[in-house]
Parts: sequence; C-alpha cells; structure tokens
Amino acid sequence: MMETQIISFLLGSFTGIVLALTGAGGAIIAVPLLIFGLHLAVAEAAPIALLAVCLSATIGASLAFLQRKVRYRAAGFIALTGAVASPIGIWLAQKLPNTPLTLLFAMVLMYVAFDMFRQNSSKQTEASGTRSFAAPCLLDSPGGRLIWTWPCVRALALSGLTAGSLSGLLGVGGGFVVVPALKKVTNLEMQAILATSLAVIALIAAIGVTSAAFMSEMNWLIAIPFAGGAIAGMLLGRLFANRFAGPKLQQGFAVLAVCVSVGMVIKVIFVAGIF
Repeated sequence: MMETQIISFLLGSFTGIVLALTGAGGAIIAVPLLIFGLHLAVAEAAPIALLAVCLSATIGASLAFLQRKVRYRAAGFIALTGAVASPIGIWLAQKLPNTPLTLLFAMVLMYVAFDMFRQNSSKQTEASGTRSFAAPCLLDSPGGRLIWTWPCVRALALSGLTAGSLSGLLGVGGGFVVVPALKKVTNLEMQAILATSLAVIALIAAIGVTSAAFMSEMNWLIAIPFAGGAIAGMLLGRLFANRFAGPKLQQGFAVLAVCVSVGMVIKVIFVAGIF
C-alpha cells in the first residue's frame, strides 16, 4: 500500500510540473498517468484527477482574483450550469463499461493535443485583439462589465454544461471547452479569459469532487498523495516556468499527449481481445 501511495505522489508531481509549464490543458494528462501507472479504470481515475485539478486551479484562480482579472459573475454562472452536469457525468462514468470510456477519453485527449499544437504553431494568439464583435457577450466599456443578453446567457450556459459533463465523466478540467467559448462569445482580453476559465475549472471540479465523495467513488488513499504531489509539482514547476515554458514546450506536450492517446487505444484493443 505504501508503494502505491509513493507512486501516486510521483505521478501527481509529474502532473503538477506539466500543469505549471503548459497551462491548464496540461492537467488532462492526470487520468492517463493513473491508468498506466496504477492500472486504474477511467471511472476510478477521473475523481482522483479531478481533485488534483480542483486544488491546482483554485491556487491559480485565487492569484488571478487578487490581481482583479477574474470575471467572477461569468465564472459563477458557467460553474452553476456545470454543477448540474458534473454529478450526472460522475454517475454515468460508474454505469458505462471501461472500454468506451477509455476510447472517449483518448478522443478528447487527441482533440486537446491537436488544438494545443495548432494554437502554438504560429503567433496568431494576438489575433484575439482583431476579433469582430457581433459577439453575444460584450463589455459595456473597456474594463467594464459584461452586458448580459439572452444569446450571452445561452452561450455561457452551453459551455458550462459541456465542461461540467466532461469534468464529471472523464475527470478533465474543461478548460479546453471554456477558453475557446469565452474567446468566441466575449470581447474579453486573453488574460481575463484564462483567469476566468481557471475560476470555472476550480468551481466545477470542486462540485465534481464533492459529488464523487458523496457517492463514495473517491479512493482517498490514492487521491490524497496524488493531489499533494500535484501541488508540490506545480509549485516546483512555477520556479522554472519562465525559463522553459513557451510554444515549443506546449507543442512537445501535444506530441506526448497524442502518443498517450494512441497508447490508450492500443491498450483497449489488446485488453478487449480484439486482436
């Protein structure tokens, strides 16, 4: 048992380092690490990964909130809609067989990897300032508040429901859903989008962790050392983030994520005895 907890701590530490160097998208590596490192099923790994995501995102969101970068009304609303879907996702994960869940996770991981590679393959991120704004959620003035219209409410609610369901079902933070959604439907600056998405991830993950604990689906003997390792790894990674972080590193992580995704599919094929 002690050996399992040590491995869990080391896997969590690696997750935290990746998270610090690559951003919120790096947390998606947590579930595959638990699957390959401790031979857990997706339904077992997801709540554990969600706890690590919750704690790390909370730290990041708290720092951003102190810097007044978080749009807390938008974050709260998206998280509220996500709160409806997250427990359903956790319940569904316990009912579905491991094979389709693993394949679904591999597909999501592949999507995140390609999206991360594409975003960092060119310096087009600054194009956010050139977005045309027939967007449904607009600021009433530069640095002001969002104007809440029905199209705005609908767009943010949809992103929350999607992020919440994937968070509960697969143990992912949902940042790969929230960030593109905020970029598409608002005219917020990129720093505000990232800060707000961290707050959303923290809130939805907290709801998911609470639901998993209430349903007795959390393996605390593995979850606690994993989460502790993730925090330690993230704090360690932040010391080197300015030196190593950048587009090339994120592209490297994207390639790693593709390899992990392919490995998950191969594992499913052989475990299921397809070949």
